[in-house]
Amino acid sequence: MKLSARNVLKGKVVDVKRGATTSHVRIDIGGAVVTASITNEAVDDLQLRAGDEAAAIIKASDVMVGK
Repeated sequence: MKLSARNVLKGKVVDVKRGATTSHVRIDIGGAVVTASITNEAVDDLQLRAGDEAAAIIKASDVMVGK
């Protein structure tokens, strides 16, 4: 798979929590956990389950940080 995004964080799925229309997928990328909100259809298409190897692919023009 070729992507234009340069921020590819490989890791392991630790949790998939389904909601009414979207799921929260948590990926451990080596000590830190990234959470992505994706459609339930995408979870089904990718057959995502805890323990799967996956990547968080980030392509954004802005990154916000708050404290």
